Amino acid sequence: MANVVDNQSTADPLTIKRIASLGIQHVLVMYAGTVTVPLILAAVLKLSSSQTITLINACLLTSGLATLLQAVGIGRFGSRLPLIQGCSFIVLAPMIMIGQQYGIATIFGSVIACGLFTMVAAPFFSRLVRFFPPLVIGCVISLIGISLMPAAAIWLGGGNPDAPDFAQPQNLLLGFSTLAITLLFYCNTRGVMRNFSILFGLLIGTFIAWLCNMTHFSTVAEAPWVGFSLPFSFGSPQFSIAPIVVLCLSMLIVMTETTGNILMIDKLIGQPTTSRRLADAIRADGLSTMLGGCLNSFPYNAFSQNAGLLMLTKVTSRSVLMAAGLILVLMGLFPKLGAIVALIPNPVLGGVAVLMFGMTLAAGVQELKNVDFGDEKNVLIVSVSIAIGVLPVAFPALFQHLPASIRLFMSSGIFIGGFTAVLLNSLLHRRALKTEVSL
Repeated sequence: MANVVDNQSTADPLTIKRIASLGIQHVLVMYAGTVTVPLILAAVLKLSSSQTITLINACLLTSGLATLLQAVGIGRFGSRLPLIQGCSFIVLAPMIMIGQQYGIATIFGSVIACGLFTMVAAPFFSRLVRFFPPLVIGCVISLIGISLMPAAAIWLGGGNPDAPDFAQPQNLLLGFSTLAITLLFYCNTRGVMRNFSILFGLLIGTFIAWLCNMTHFSTVAEAPWVGFSLPFSFGSPQFSIAPIVVLCLSMLIVMTETTGNILMIDKLIGQPTTSRRLADAIRADGLSTMLGGCLNSFPYNAFSQNAGLLMLTKVTSRSVLMAAGLILVLMGLFPKLGAIVALIPNPVLGGVAVLMFGMTLAAGVQELKNVDFGDEKNVLIVSVSIAIGVLPVAFPALFQHLPASIRLFMSSGIFIGGFTAVLLNSLLHRRALKTEVSL
């Protein structure tokens, strides 16, 4: 397979300064999401402040390396698409369970093992791409946008639903003001300037928060200059069968979400998704996850929120994501840079997230526009699959009494909705699918 070329108009060239600015914009969007995983894990396992910093620095460093691997591609590793990688939320709950029962060294051993499993499973999983016609793709992309909305709501409220100031009027006002500012900037600018609407909204929203004493610069002064952590800082990784199986099952869901992101970005660029590219992307997820386990970090997957940013800016050049990867590496090595980014309050992130996640949902709707809804079978597939995919988003406690292994899958709206769409499409359109496979 030839390398995927950058889909960028020569009439609107990317300068180094513009590439760096767009890269920063991508990092600002994904930063809170990727550091939340080590923060929550450290809090539950009662790790010390220095150990928490080690986890955060490791996650940022490995996120940068994983992003570079996906964007640049090395041999059969990497999709060569504009993807940004971050710590996966899907595996957070299983890792907490493993950490509480076996210890953090077993978490890293299981991460290494599930990364190897992902690399081995990549070519087999990628062959499922033929089961993703536009009908299924539209459902999956729509569910990605819907599944991201709770994160936007939590950010709008302040980030911690258990905090006494969560969802206070000042948080909501700051978030929706940021959204309004971003929309005004986007609607009243053109060309290059429009590409920076998210960055502008984040900066102005943070400035307003500073004026209202909702963010503080003291954390920047307190952050150390250098924070590189050595491999296996928490001791030699420990391997145990049960935790490894649990994380391997979790990675099946990660692979499903990776498939959805690849399908979405390929549609944005205007190229077909091939089994080989999908295998290369999943294989890179596995390698990055193995590397994460060695460098005190966790499993990785593509962040869907950044796909929404691609839709807004219309800049799909891989060079922008390479810049974002380099910035993440620097943030992992120099914690003061990460502390500067951490100044952005959660309500500000929530404001721009509403727009970006909505754009992802709109992309799914646009894909469904190509579906023949005169065929009642297609109406049935879309209605049932999206309705099932929304269930865990609308009421997360619905599956709380199921066995843990089953609950792991049922709690992912993207997985169960996408699986339903594939299953119904295969059953109701058997003849068309057999014809496609034979061709």
